[in-house]
Amino acid sequence: MKRRYFDFLLVGLGSIACLLSILLGCNPAPQMPLRVGANVWPGFEPLFLAKDLGYYQGHPIELRDYPSSTEVSQAFRNNDIEVAALTMDETLLLAQTNPDIRVILITDFSNGADVLMVKPEIKTLQNLKGRKIGVESNALGGYLLSRVLDLAGLSPEDIQVISLGVSEHEQAYKQNLVDAVITFEPVRSNLLKAGANILFDSSQIPREIVDVLGVHQQLLTDREADLKALLEGWFRALDYHQQNPQEAARKMAVRGQVSPEQFIKSFELLTIPDRQTNLQLLSKTNPSLLQNTQRLLKIMLDKRLLNRSIPVEPLLNERIVRAIR
Repeated sequence: MKRRYFDFLLVGLGSIACLLSILLGCNPAPQMPLRVGANVWPGFEPLFLAKDLGYYQGHPIELRDYPSSTEVSQAFRNNDIEVAALTMDETLLLAQTNPDIRVILITDFSNGADVLMVKPEIKTLQNLKGRKIGVESNALGGYLLSRVLDLAGLSPEDIQVISLGVSEHEQAYKQNLVDAVITFEPVRSNLLKAGANILFDSSQIPREIVDVLGVHQQLLTDREADLKALLEGWFRALDYHQQNPQEAARKMAVRGQVSPEQFIKSFELLTIPDRQTNLQLLSKTNPSLLQNTQRLLKIMLDKRLLNRSIPVEPLLNERIVRAIR
């Protein structure tokens, strides 16, 4: 009798297990979100515009806000995000510890959006000698400062570097803690209102400041469909902006807490490459990006912003751009 009961119990448990297996098969575990990290920068706003317009629906894409690109880089290192919005110099720096990082999209070229803001009495770059210059302690900040000093004919010993987070730039200038600050939007617009002058901007070093999306190489295979959705959303958002510039500016101005008019002006200081240009640059059919990145690498090595050389050619990858419609 006990034996029969035990057999019956096993059959019952087996039936339950089969039922659970069927139910689980019908309801697969949801896929982890594709986490995309970005700081506030006009050139990254089409990512958030695409989300606002619902272009990522059906794909688990999660956009994450970070106070600065330093935190974005750290999040990528810690695997807290899968996609990092960075400048190319920051990508080279990151490649020292993450050699499998790949650039899948060029979001923009800075054409005046990165600036050196100075007190009105500072008339020339040479007048920076002995002055306090506020700058974020990351690759981009160090790179821009080195280019300013090059153009001024000054050495790092000729100035006082004050390390500041982006959120500290405006107040440090207004409280006279610095004489100049290397910054970008929305601080740029706010300091212009406060009477600061622009003594240098990225238009003087054309195509040297490039913003990109970087991912680990394995992601190109593991999350290809989601990466395609991310880039398709990006280019759809650019089309929307072209057709509805005022409404797009109103939506994209929110994250930076600026007016739509301010956003329009800052966006005009960027060159946004289309899909075809991205394909040509990332595939090296047009070698200009490869050549500029190699030049950037040399400058960073000369200025000791990098510890060692990085293979540049494998860094650029057109696979996802080529795959999208």
